[in-house]
This record gives sequence, C-alpha cells and structure tokens, in this order.
Amino acid sequence: MGMKVGIIGCGGITKTRHAPEYLANPHVESIVFYDRNLHRSEAMVELFGGRNVERVEELFNDPDIIAISDCSSNEHHHLFTTQALLSGKHVLCEKPISLTLAHAAEIVAAQKQSGKKLMVDHNQRFTRAHQKAREILSSGELGKILTFRTAFGHAGPETWGINKSNSTWFFKKERSGFGVGGDLGIHKIDLLHYLLDDEIVQVSAFQGALHKVDENGEQIEVCDNLVCSLVTEKGRLGNAAFSWTYYGEEDNSTILYCEKGIMKIYHDDDYQLQLIMHSGEKVNYQLEAMQTNDNQTPSGVIDAFIDSIRLDQDPLVTGEDALKSLKVILGIMEAADTQQVITIEKETVLY
Repeated sequence: MGMKVGIIGCGGITKTRHAPEYLANPHVESIVFYDRNLHRSEAMVELFGGRNVERVEELFNDPDIIAISDCSSNEHHHLFTTQALLSGKHVLCEKPISLTLAHAAEIVAAQKQSGKKLMVDHNQRFTRAHQKAREILSSGELGKILTFRTAFGHAGPETWGINKSNSTWFFKKERSGFGVGGDLGIHKIDLLHYLLDDEIVQVSAFQGALHKVDENGEQIEVCDNLVCSLVTEKGRLGNAAFSWTYYGEEDNSTILYCEKGIMKIYHDDDYQLQLIMHSGEKVNYQLEAMQTNDNQTPSGVIDAFIDSIRLDQDPLVTGEDALKSLKVILGIMEAADTQQVITIEKETVLY
C-alpha cells in the first residue's frame, strides 16, 4: 500500500510540480486536494485523480493522510503548515517558509514539538549541477571561494501562474510580501548557503518596481527588480540580481571565483557546470537540462521528501535552513527600504 498525501492550494505549483511528481513516485498511492476555491481542487482531481475536500480540516483529521504539501500563498504557510505538523502530518512547505520571522519560528517550533519531518521547497539544492558543484567545492580542488555572483530572473510570474494575468497574487504586497525577493531571491540565498557552506551576515540592496503593472495598469506594490551586495561569515564577498523583467530568456546562473579557478553554473546552454582553472585547463560537465518555467523537468523535491519520511532521514532543506534564508531576505528588503547596510542577526530568540 502506498502513502496517501494531501495538497493545500491548487495553483500553478501544484499543477506543474507537486501533483505530477507525487503521482510519479512509486510510494504514493493517491492525493487529496484542498483549495478554498472548490473549482480549483475539482480541476486537479480531473487531471490527477484522487479526491478533493471542502474544508482543510478534513486533511488534518484524515488518519490515512501521512504527508501534506502546503502550496498556499506565502501569508498562509504559518497557519496551514503549523496545523498540519501538530495534527501529526509530515509537511513539505512551499517557499518562503513565511513572511515574518515570528511566523517562521512558530513553524519550526511546531516541527520540534511534533517530531514530524518538515521540508521547505528550496528546490535549487536538488538540481544535479548544484549538487555536483557543492561536491567539487567541498573537495577543495578549486581552493577557497573568494567572491561570487548569482542571478535569478525570468519574464515574471504573470507569464506562468495559474491565471496568467497581471492580477497574480505575486504582485500584491499583503500576499507576496517581498515581490521578486520572495519569489526568486530567497531561492538563491538558500543556494548560496548550500554551495558556500557559509552564511550571509551583511547585506546592502537596491530595489525597484521598474516595469510591471497590475490588472488596473498601476505600478505594482512590490519590487520587480532587486540587486544586492552580500558578505558571508567566512568573509567572502558577492553580489546577486533578482528580476521579473528578463524578457527573452531566463537567467539562473551562479559564478564562484576561487583561489585556483572559476566555477560557472548554468552559464552555458550546453554545459551546466564549467570549471576554468588558473592553469588554463577547462572542464565541462553535461549533467541535465535546467528546470525553467518552459521546461518542467522533475525537480526531485517530492522524491526527496518522500524518501526522508520512508527512510527517517533529515530533509535536505530543513525549517532551520529556510529560517536562515528568510532572515537574509528580510535583511535585504530592509537594506533596500532604508538604503543602509544591514547586519543579519544570528540568533532568533523566538523559540
């Protein structure tokens, strides 16, 4: 008998990632869908089978449901994920874990109390190129990492969300919180923590709503572009650009400048990972096609989540990891708002 899983929220991420990847996993038997708009959960049942429920509590109270994906919009994660954990379910929560540190700390505390698995969907850690990159960096063959730069940008959430329109919740301040920072930026912050085996401790940033308009033709309330300078605990320096206005092609590249050479990730269409050594030697790796909004390859996230439950292992991205990335994004937003350099507090004394 396979596992029964629940999904909260039936938007684009459920349709393209969570539902198909659960169904493809040999250990999952069926999915129960909930969305506050009943027609959305009905549409998922038509596409993926299983059944839907009218009240979210039906997921929490169903003893057969082992695990739940929280694909609600950002401002609801602390409600649904916390309730799911405390009702004895393992949870895969979409990123960002929450919009505030207090709410994120609530979720982490609920995970500790429940003893259940909590994984947060910072899916950049799971790509083969990023896993191989970490392996090479850890081996020391490039020496110490000195500086870095990363970018994450595409043409905007209105080009791929469930309703493909400028009314997308990503453009609403009270729902999306940080605009492109919460949508794309937080992914790359988590990736930098993972690749560098380090933490970002100081940030400065500039933001703007440079081009996007909402359904009324008004400038959006959140930033569509964000550029940052970053300092890590180990003293590395780097910069990052996050954008919803890369019209023409997506950019998901990272470059690490090390003592003995340079590592380029997703910089070249043919080679997902390239090493250019100080000696002049070049090493190219062909590992996989990059996941983009137009090219939905399996992300590996669902499989990793199910494995962490089945094999009783720590998930690759824990609540604590997600909390660290959230702290940095909050610091970046504060730096952009105040035009000051912000130091990221190490300790959160909330739990």
